[in-house]
Amino acid sequence: MLLHPAAKPVLFLAALLPLAWLVWGAVTNGLGPNPAEALIRGLGDWTLRLLCLTLAITPVRQWIGKPALARFRRMLGLFTFFYGCLHFLSYAWLDKEWLMAEIARDIAKRPFILVGSLALLLMLPLAATSFNRAIKALGAARWKLLHRLVYGTALLGLLHFFWMRAGKNDFAEVAVYAAVLGVLLGWRVVQRLRTTR
Repeated sequence: MLLHPAAKPVLFLAALLPLAWLVWGAVTNGLGPNPAEALIRGLGDWTLRLLCLTLAITPVRQWIGKPALARFRRMLGLFTFFYGCLHFLSYAWLDKEWLMAEIARDIAKRPFILVGSLALLLMLPLAATSFNRAIKALGAARWKLLHRLVYGTALLGLLHFFWMRAGKNDFAEVAVYAAVLGVLLGWRVVQRLRTTR
């Protein structure tokens, strides 16, 4: 089944809406008593949400029999990296005022920032090789192997979120993301076992 020609532009604009909402909130003082923290965490939340959506594309297109949905995966993956970069840059700017020594000490001292930084680093080669030329240069097999780093990114992102929320003893939302990622990654394990058999 072919997708509507407007599907990709609509998805592109939809993926920008959270950023527009956060920027508007910052400009109009609508992010609460601690706008810097709200902006940093909001960008982090949307990074994790878009990562879940990216991982959901493959199982959903098989479940509902619409392989054309795979065309959305690259865009969602790149938006995940985009929001992840904004999350880190807003932390570096609003929390550490671009003081690189302070950022390095914070990463070394606080485990949740360390694993979040590692998750972002794992996304870097995925974003850099998400284009057709990179796929041809690497070859399909090596490209697929490299892009399995997304599973490590998902687990590190979840651990980052867990440790961040552990400081406030708030695990309800963590459990939701853990369940979603558990289903998405568990489905892949089952598929792999079926294939090997």
